[in-house]
Amino acid sequence: MDLEQLKSLIFSRPRILWIVLGAMLLVSVLPLALYHRQVLQLSQAKLTDTESVQQTEVTRSLAEEIQLFDTNLYQQLVSERQILALTGLINKVDDTERASQVTRVLENFVASNPNILYLTAVGKNAKGTGAGNFQANQDPFVSKALQRAFTTCLQSLVFRSDPLAIGAENQPAFVMAVPLEVDDQFSGMLAAVVSLDGVMRRLKETSVRGRVVFVVDLRGHIVAHPDTRQFVPGADARPSSAVVSQVMGLPKGLRTTETLRRFAAQDSGRQAEMIGTYSTIPDLNWAVVAQRSLDNAREDAGVKELNAQALRFVLVVTFAALILGYLFAVGISTPIRALAASTRAISRGEFHQRTPVQGAAEISELAETFNSMAGNIEEFIEQLKQAAAENRDLFLGSIRMLAAAIDEKDPYTHGHSGRVAKYSMLVGQQLGLPAAELDKLRISALLHDVGKIGVDDRVLKKPGMLTPEEFDLMKQHPSKGANIMRPVAQLKEMLPGIELHHEHMDGGGYPQGLCGDEIPMMARIIAVADTLDAMTTNRPYQSAMDLEFAMDRIRTLAGTKFDPAVVDALDRAIRAGKLQLSATLVEV
Repeated sequence: MDLEQLKSLIFSRPRILWIVLGAMLLVSVLPLALYHRQVLQLSQAKLTDTESVQQTEVTRSLAEEIQLFDTNLYQQLVSERQILALTGLINKVDDTERASQVTRVLENFVASNPNILYLTAVGKNAKGTGAGNFQANQDPFVSKALQRAFTTCLQSLVFRSDPLAIGAENQPAFVMAVPLEVDDQFSGMLAAVVSLDGVMRRLKETSVRGRVVFVVDLRGHIVAHPDTRQFVPGADARPSSAVVSQVMGLPKGLRTTETLRRFAAQDSGRQAEMIGTYSTIPDLNWAVVAQRSLDNAREDAGVKELNAQALRFVLVVTFAALILGYLFAVGISTPIRALAASTRAISRGEFHQRTPVQGAAEISELAETFNSMAGNIEEFIEQLKQAAAENRDLFLGSIRMLAAAIDEKDPYTHGHSGRVAKYSMLVGQQLGLPAAELDKLRISALLHDVGKIGVDDRVLKKPGMLTPEEFDLMKQHPSKGANIMRPVAQLKEMLPGIELHHEHMDGGGYPQGLCGDEIPMMARIIAVADTLDAMTTNRPYQSAMDLEFAMDRIRTLAGTKFDPAVVDALDRAIRAGKLQLSATLVEV
């Protein structure tokens, strides 16, 4: 090796491999002997803490899922009760002449909810009809639960039964019931036999590596357990877990999570030291319990092997490793910190940021690559912004063309969609809607009459008043429009304005008969803008009105047909001179 080669070797940038090898050899073999005893003492506590954290996460997550399941089930029963009320069946569920109608309503509900095994609606005399594959009257426990449910509903209370075991497989289930009322007077009960198969699947999914997760009520009875043969729903769970005994002492309605450490229990036929956690479900007075033996936790965490590795490291520890390792670490950390600072700048959107090229060969190469990448990202971001703007313009252009095509179907509504969109935007601005909501409002207003594509031209272009039958056909256009646009994911949030702009505040509108706050603000705004344009343009059935006369008519309908706040916003826009009538299509 000549002098030049020696200089080159000495003054060349060191390879990061040699730095890492030196650091691993000298720094990572710190004198573990001083800490080995502490490691042995702390490993058990840390293992217990880790298992406690995992159990806490599992039980809380499952408790929230079950709570959500119960809430959704209750809301579904309430919705079904409203359907019975809207169809006029709520006080006729025990009427034999209406039995087929009630049965169809119940069957539709059961068909749409796989968790419902059986659904029944009974009147004041506890007689009625039901739907579902499960024969409730053949199971004495279910029959008794339904009887208790009826007694509870007589008091206008919601009923949830104790855990039930159904069928030869001991399928976990329970009964939920809500009262039927007409004018605040009890008229019957709507009750469902609810399967907990979904809960069972989640329990089996989380019962892994020796951990067992199950659900109990506050009386210590099994609600659902992965092993349905040994732990039947309704059975006493206290002998198998000290955690259950602790759950039984809790007050009802309490939401809490607690871990019980180091208690003795049977595990796989032998006495073992366990750790267990419970999380309560207040509305149901249930609790999710998770428990696991510490032996399984030790094997899973590999504690024994970790201790052996610590002992091996003790054999090679040296005091010099700490000093030399520090020097090597400084050589690595300084350029890396600079690279990290540049990375953070890039993450904040400062794409012009570059990192200095210094340090070991690999780090310098990494810095150069990083700088090149940052430049490419900056260029790509600009291209993406331009492409996004072009796509948005194309999207809005397509919407405008579609709206114009719709208006062209009817010679009396030329430019109607554009004007409705313009008026809607002015009202939305007066109401202080954010820019994102205004954007959705504009698109929804442009497309509010898209359903007229599906209306017969003979009805749409009829030069005169429509017959009741023709008007019924015309009333279908909001629903048709929503159905046409529903497959387009980007228009999902615009559907309420398309489908519901003919709803009235007093519930007299169509297609759903919504009232008040049930009608989205988008639809309320478009309803007023649509009416204003219809009144101020020539139509087959009327001549165009002047603006002040049209506003007088709209004000008289505030509170019944229109939202008073929307009408007031339109009035303010007119008084401010922001709204001017135009018979031509407006660019929006």
